[in-house]
Amino acid sequence: MIVRVMGEGQFEVADGLQARLNEIDEQASAAVERGDETELQRRLGELAQLVLAEGQRLPSEHLAPSDLIVPPSDLTLDEARELFSGEGLIPDLPVR
Repeated sequence: MIVRVMGEGQFEVADGLQARLNEIDEQASAAVERGDETELQRRLGELAQLVLAEGQRLPSEHLAPSDLIVPPSDLTLDEARELFSGEGLIPDLPVR
């Protein structure tokens, strides 16, 4: 799975990490619903750190679509409401 972390680049992460990414995404979605910007920003930072720690950075010249995009951790609630759909930041990808 290819993940773009805004401001950091693209990373390839193991498919097995998808469940943990989805869990954090659900927590971020819940924070948006509650209007808890601090929690939202904490969860976005957690998503980014997980990808940075577990992913393999792809070369900057690598041109491929991302399966998901992790927005910056300073995203505001208003910006998040525009980005989040019914399925959160991470679409329900088929488990491989």
